[in-house]
Amino acid sequence: MPSLTIKTPDGKTRTVSLLKRITSLGRGADNDIVLEDAHVPDTAFAIMFDGVSYKVGGETKFQVNDKATDEHELKANDVVKVGDTVLTFSLAEAPLAQPALATRFSRGDSNNPDASTQEQPGIPGRELAALRRLTRFSEHLLTSYDLDKLLETLMDECIEVARADKGFLILMESNQLRVKVARNVQRETIEDAIERVSDSIVAKVVAQQKPLIIADALDDPEFNSSESVVNLKLLSVMCAPLMHKGELFGLIYLGNDRLVNRFDQKALDTLTIFASQASLLVQNALLVNELKLENVTLKTRLEEHTYGDIVGACQGMRDVYKRIDKIAPTDISVLVIGETGTGKELIARELHRHSPRAKGPFISINCGAIPENLLESELFGHVKGAFTGAVATKMGKFQAAISGTLFLDEIGEMPLQLQVKLLRALQEKVVYKVGDNRPEPVDIRVVAATNKNLDEETRKGTFREDLYFRINVVTLKLPPLRDRGDDIVVLARFFLNKYAREFNSKARGVTPASTVAMKKYNWPGNIRELENRIKKAVVLADKPLLGPEDLDLRPENLPPILPLALAKEEFQKRYINEVLERNGGNRTKTAKDLGVDPRTIFRHLEKLEADKSPGTMASETEYEGA
Repeated sequence: MPSLTIKTPDGKTRTVSLLKRITSLGRGADNDIVLEDAHVPDTAFAIMFDGVSYKVGGETKFQVNDKATDEHELKANDVVKVGDTVLTFSLAEAPLAQPALATRFSRGDSNNPDASTQEQPGIPGRELAALRRLTRFSEHLLTSYDLDKLLETLMDECIEVARADKGFLILMESNQLRVKVARNVQRETIEDAIERVSDSIVAKVVAQQKPLIIADALDDPEFNSSESVVNLKLLSVMCAPLMHKGELFGLIYLGNDRLVNRFDQKALDTLTIFASQASLLVQNALLVNELKLENVTLKTRLEEHTYGDIVGACQGMRDVYKRIDKIAPTDISVLVIGETGTGKELIARELHRHSPRAKGPFISINCGAIPENLLESELFGHVKGAFTGAVATKMGKFQAAISGTLFLDEIGEMPLQLQVKLLRALQEKVVYKVGDNRPEPVDIRVVAATNKNLDEETRKGTFREDLYFRINVVTLKLPPLRDRGDDIVVLARFFLNKYAREFNSKARGVTPASTVAMKKYNWPGNIRELENRIKKAVVLADKPLLGPEDLDLRPENLPPILPLALAKEEFQKRYINEVLERNGGNRTKTAKDLGVDPRTIFRHLEKLEADKSPGTMASETEYEGA
């Protein structure tokens, strides 16, 4: 596992493993690695692992090997300087284990921990050969991340270095030791591996977390009574723990059942060195394998969070998808309602895509964006000379949508006079071009959308009731973004990846603080607002992780924190209104459903309409008799 050795201005040095795909560094407390240096910004830069290499980049200029830069692919022993802090990148997590450590815990001279190194100035031939094999293994690791093959290669090298005739790689999984690789001297896989390992020897190495060498297990007073040793007729055994951050995560177990005293102190020292460095390489291989699985999982999750081009999997959206599946195959008219920016046109496109008309055109028109005097011509077309500027006959949206779907966005903005003509076109399935009296048949499906309350608009007389009933055979209500929970984060990641690729941006993710801020924000502009904020942040990004300030989600932009009593009151108001709406305004049923006195509902409505004249309110006495 690669690591950083960090030397701070006060002279302190520490080594930190790079465990994450994106590791942020800076003075701020929310960074993965906090640099205690007054000359380092809150977020200095980040180190990113793409599955092949590590890259460092950020909004702050820094030095790599005494050269100023803002992005660099890290190599072994690269020195990065930011402020007065010096960081050294290493492919290893710790220096080579000292043979003295192995000697201290072996069956050799336990009273003289330095005996081995005193006898062997420099690196002995066997240790040098082991290091060369370890180097080859490291090179193999950098070119291939097939975990099974890598672990087999590791064991083959261990067997050859120690001159054993079999070897086992045992890893800890869910607090259970499992034999992951079992190989013989012919580089073949050993069957029934678990039955060929001594439980008692393994148990001792796990308990003491120290390397162990046994010259003759059948003659060793500590193990000769062990059932596994006797049954397996074990002779020479050598076992070394694999450690990571002080925790045992596995073992290398080597054996030779033909010779006693096959393994000497030098062999144990060599295996200890090999095991120490192999631990880092195995951890790296395990991490890469985990990242691969995570990528597959993320892709699967993204597929689970999408419906066609729509991203989201909250319960409200799942209910919408179910309704689309049911109504898309039919030709009935659909009204999509939802706040501005909730993605109403995407829903209309999915209705079209899942319908028998999918091969036909999908035509969209925004009824609120076209001037009234031009809207009729846009919808139905016009003939040459029908009005000033009509220099040629033009086909309207209705004709363009024949055999397909016509999407009437913001239909609540359509003028009353034009609503009459639209109703006739929908009922008779014919249209008349402006300036022409010849009917043209049109075979289309109509999907309308609005952010207005059309029930209220019909009561006010600004929207025709007969047209409302014509377009509102089935309603699809889209939840606002603030009510979609984790969909906010999923959508943010989707837009970030999309625009990072499009604009070749450094942005790769968001900070934990950004995730919290996004969930707290009210999102009045819904998905459109989120997309625009992400796009802007990606374009202007100078660092890989976007913070709340990059998304303009500073504390002052978030909803104010209310006293608990006031928050309860606000929730109660909203909830009563929701139940009233579900019950069609029936106060008695609402009071019964909520388990409250009917007077509570009356007082609630009285507060809401306090600004209206008294004559518009029913008296409490009158209500009691309802």
